[in-house]
Amino acid sequence: MIVMLVAWGVTLGALVVQGTAAAVGVESIGALLARRLVGSQVWRNGMAALLLIAILLTGHLVQMAAWAMAFMGAGEFETFSVAFYHSAVNYTTLGYGDIVMSEHWRLLAPLEAAGGTLAFGWSTAAIVTVAIRLMRYRHRAQIREESRGRSQKTRDVTSVAE
Repeated sequence: MIVMLVAWGVTLGALVVQGTAAAVGVESIGALLARRLVGSQVWRNGMAALLLIAILLTGHLVQMAAWAMAFMGAGEFETFSVAFYHSAVNYTTLGYGDIVMSEHWRLLAPLEAAGGTLAFGWSTAAIVTVAIRLMRYRHRAQIREESRGRSQKTRDVTSVAE
């Protein structure tokens, strides 16, 4: 019973971290779009995507660290580096099995994997949302540019005809 309470607590806390990272990442891109620093140029959109990915990856690393601290709190590991490694293997669903927790706590591993899967899905959704938003913005910018070009040509033709 205590294992499930710990798992629920850490999973929900970790997902709050990922939700915060996703919100900060998406809002950051929105702020860059509002200032017109990204959106119309491919290379700037690529840099914005890398910024988003860095923010999301930071969220994932924080979650792995939170699980590692939970493992240490349960007395499963003596050093943070080993606990973090074990956490990363679980979180990413690699499941090497080279380090196994005691029978009492080993249920935390698949529960961490489930949380990691949810968090990676959330990150994927954020990346796709931002990519679509940037592509739409760029497309609209291209249409505006083409429209301005046609308007200028119309004015030039009209002034020549007069």
